[in-house]
Amino acid sequence: QVQLVESGGGLVQPGGSLRLSCAASGFSFSTSVMSWYRQAPGKERELVATITGASGTTTYADSVKGRFTIAKDNAKNTVYLQMNSLKPEDTAVYYCKALVLFGRRVYWGQGTQVTVSS
Repeated sequence: QVQLVESGGGLVQPGGSLRLSCAASGFSFSTSVMSWYRQAPGKERELVATITGASGTTTYADSVKGRFTIAKDNAKNTVYLQMNSLKPEDTAVYYCKALVLFGRRVYWGQGTQVTVSS
């Protein structure tokens, strides 16, 4: 009964902000590595940001560094992606991914659409 449910996507103007949420259940959230990926039409899925389980260490793709912030709330089993200064090239379906270290199982959410357009 593992579930990853993304929310918060939508239409935003260039320069605007959105906060994506991923609500997790059915596994040990606090010790898992959580990531956000995105996939635009005609392009391969790319890693946007990740946050580790124990230390909370974050990494970002160069294209979003300084604009996006990944964070998590262990009490709510939720990981967030705060997206600021959005650009049209940020338009994509954004996916939440969990890597469970025990057994190295990987789980994906269904995705949420982010469209940046005037």
